[in-house]
Amino acid sequence: MLSAFISHADCARHDMGAHHPECPERLGAINDHLLVKGLLDYMVPYDAPLATEEQLGRAHASLYVKEIFDAAPTEGLRAVDPDTNMCPHTLQAALRAAGAAVQATDLVLAGEAPTAFCNIRPPGHHAERSAAMGFCFFNNVAVGIRHALDVHHLERVALIDFDVHHGNGSEDIFRGDERVLMCSIFEKGLYPFNGENATGPNMVNVGLPSRSGSDAFRAAVTEHWLPALEAFRPQLIYISAGFDAHREDDMGNLGLVEADYAWVTQQLMKVAEKHCHGRVISCLEGGYVLSPLARSVAAHVRVLIGAD
Repeated sequence: MLSAFISHADCARHDMGAHHPECPERLGAINDHLLVKGLLDYMVPYDAPLATEEQLGRAHASLYVKEIFDAAPTEGLRAVDPDTNMCPHTLQAALRAAGAAVQATDLVLAGEAPTAFCNIRPPGHHAERSAAMGFCFFNNVAVGIRHALDVHHLERVALIDFDVHHGNGSEDIFRGDERVLMCSIFEKGLYPFNGENATGPNMVNVGLPSRSGSDAFRAAVTEHWLPALEAFRPQLIYISAGFDAHREDDMGNLGLVEADYAWVTQQLMKVAEKHCHGRVISCLEGGYVLSPLARSVAAHVRVLIGAD
């Protein structure tokens, strides 16, 4: 059985302006590299559906969802945050991105795919229950997780976030939710300038100093994430897969390389094989320099689909 590769052309139509780091070319760079490496031969492609307002409302306040719909411009750009703009195509792209996480959940839990990678944008992990920020409008992974919990009636879901920036939106949505264990690694002192003090007992937040490198990253996973995951025994694992901690990406300075993304994926797959029948869903978050982004995603996906 092949893994799922979920994306949509609409996701590349979202454009926040010239020279914005969260650019449409990110998706094409990933797709092309996976194609060249032959990894897409081992995945089934799916076009992401549009998330419904009901699905969005499980993770976001209904008033906030309405505000984002109402804010969609018919021309030009509209700022919803100092670094987050909507163009006429943004709403459609954001609905596809959230819809991809829902579709991945349905496919994996139905046994139609063992794992799934969602090549989507805009990203989602900074989007709080009632606020857009940090290039994010809807929290894609959170929408997928709430679908797994509330529709498929899972009891324990893990969310792993290895973006260089802390997933404050995910923490805002899930803090205190005993059904969700969130494990996050991020660089201290970076946007959104929080995360070091966990807001709930279900949060395992590990802030790493600048230039920590591979050894510190791997130690944090081994010492903090893996024991928490073992105790939690998740039935499904989601990954907020940001690749901006790579040493060639100037959005952060942790100094990771492709081998680190392969290694952490291997550790998560071991947990998944032990506790949740190998079920893992990964959604793209950050990563803004095209070549290291594409190479890192390939290293991650190679393990995710069992091609390593």
